[in-house]
Amino acid sequence: MTLRQFRRFTLTISLLAFPVTIWYFSPYLILMATMRHIINGSFIVFTLMFLLGIFFGRLWCGYFCPTGGMSECFAQFSPKEPKQGWRNYIKYGIWIVWLSGVIVCHALGKGDYTVQPFFMTDHGISISNIYSFIIYYGIVLLFLIPAIVHGKRATCHYICWMAPFMVTSCKLGRLLHVPQLRIRAKKEACISCGKCRTACPMSLDVPALVKAGGIRSAECILCGDCASACGKGVLGYRFGGGKAEVSR
Repeated sequence: MTLRQFRRFTLTISLLAFPVTIWYFSPYLILMATMRHIINGSFIVFTLMFLLGIFFGRLWCGYFCPTGGMSECFAQFSPKEPKQGWRNYIKYGIWIVWLSGVIVCHALGKGDYTVQPFFMTDHGISISNIYSFIIYYGIVLLFLIPAIVHGKRATCHYICWMAPFMVTSCKLGRLLHVPQLRIRAKKEACISCGKCRTACPMSLDVPALVKAGGIRSAECILCGDCASACGKGVLGYRFGGGKAEVSR
C-alpha cells in the first residue's frame, strides 16, 4: 500500500464513521456544554487538535478528518481549483466569533466543571435517532454546496472550524522551536513539471512554494500527495527543528 492509498483508506474509514463521531466535532455542543460547565467530547477533541498541531500541523486534515474525506469525495463532481486569497481568512473570523461565544458561555454558566465525553450522545453514538439525521445531512450539504460552486475542498479553505486550531498551534510550535512535521523541498532539483500541483487536494501552487524555499502555506494539510507525485525526490516529509513550514 502506497502512502497515497493509505491516506485514502484512513479518510474513507473516518468518513464512514462520521454518523457515530459527528458530535465530537461539534462547535455547537461545546457552547451547550460550557453553559452547564461541562467539558464535552468536542471540547476534548479540539483541545487535542490544538496540542497535536504543535508537532504535526494540519496532518489531521490530510489523513483523518471525516469532513476532509467528504470534501475529497465531492471533488469528483467539481475538481476545479477554488479561489483563495482573502477567502481563506473567513474561517479565522468564524473561529474568533465562536471562541468569544465559548468564553461568554463560560462566564454565564453555573456549577462545578465536570468531564462528560459522551455529552448529548447515546452510549457515545452521535446519530442515534431519525431526527439527528437532519443535522447530519445539513453538515453534508454544508460541504457539498461550496464544493460544487467553488471547487475541491472549498469548505476547508473558507469556513472549516477545525483548521484554525491546528494553524495557530503550529505557529506556537514554531515560536517555541519544537520539532515539527513538515514537507521539505529541494528547490534545486525541481524541474517545474507541475505534477505536484495537479496532485495537491488543496489546490496550492506547489512549484511556486518550492521555488520560494519550502511549503509554507497554512493551507497545506501535509497529505504528502505532492511528494508521491514528484518523480525527482524534490518533496518529502521531515520531522525536526528549524524553521517551521507554515505561514499565512
